[in-house]
Amino acid sequence: MAKTTLKDISKALNISISTVSKALSDSYEISEKTKKMVQDYAAEMNFSVNKVAQSLKIGKTNTIGVIVCAINNTFISEILDGIQKASIETGYDIIIMQSREDVVIEKSCIEVLNSRGIDGLLISPVSETSNINLLKELQENQKPVVIFDRTVNQLKTDKVGVNNFDGAYQATKHLLQQGRTNILHITGHQLGVSKDRLNGYKEALREFEIPLKPYYFIECNIQDTEILDKQIKSAIQKTLNAEHKLNAIFGATDVITTRTLGILAELNIKVPEEIAVIGFSNISIPDSLNPALSRIKQPASEIGHTAMKKLIYLIKHPNYTDFETIELENTIEIRRSSLLA
Repeated sequence: MAKTTLKDISKALNISISTVSKALSDSYEISEKTKKMVQDYAAEMNFSVNKVAQSLKIGKTNTIGVIVCAINNTFISEILDGIQKASIETGYDIIIMQSREDVVIEKSCIEVLNSRGIDGLLISPVSETSNINLLKELQENQKPVVIFDRTVNQLKTDKVGVNNFDGAYQATKHLLQQGRTNILHITGHQLGVSKDRLNGYKEALREFEIPLKPYYFIECNIQDTEILDKQIKSAIQKTLNAEHKLNAIFGATDVITTRTLGILAELNIKVPEEIAVIGFSNISIPDSLNPALSRIKQPASEIGHTAMKKLIYLIKHPNYTDFETIELENTIEIRRSSLLA
């Protein structure tokens, strides 16, 4: 049986080959009615698109670049799951790269993906301003960019994350309600969500009329876990010897929160009896930790799915500039690590 071609579909439906090609690539230039007619007929004839040939013809690869900080992170893995679900729904391929929290590596990732002819980029930036000019160049070359997770970024585009202020506020408020007033807040240096989470922490302290102590807030190097562990350990030891002895820790990221539990165990500090712990974390086994971890859980898969859908929309509507920042709601889960039962 002869293989069906674009020309065959064009002839059968009495439309141009160009229209057939654009309909099969889901182009915004073609009406939904025509797209459905072409796609239904193509499916009936078991037609499969030659993606290489199509990309050469229409100047699109149907491929999305994705840059994350680290793939071996539960939160990021869940985001990627949401991105992949949306890619299946929309028929786009994805190429995933990781920046390892390094601006130089991030720059290389952007350049490699651009050279591969991506149609658009999803990125969780290393910092608020990292490679901003390079991202603007992509936009100027009709390759839209959508920011996810670390939404405090200067780039003018759609951004999808969570309500970081409220998540931090709820976590800190919970500790305060447990009578823990000397709360160490640990975050990442130049992290794109640090400011909102710090402000949520401050607001809860203000509400409970607890003065902000400068040495109870530290920014750590999250690129290198060995350095991170040393910085967390040093901050804990310093605040244990302070005038107002440390009795709670709020971690701003998944890695910080889970590693803090391990460091406290290493220091033979009882959790929650001596120090209560809560933080942002999407680890899949919070109940299996000792003690079970209280956390702010983010809707990671929904973040990825929403960001991917936003990017596809921008690709199909190149003149769209009514950008928005979407803040999804977190869930607070209280377990043994922060309870004084």
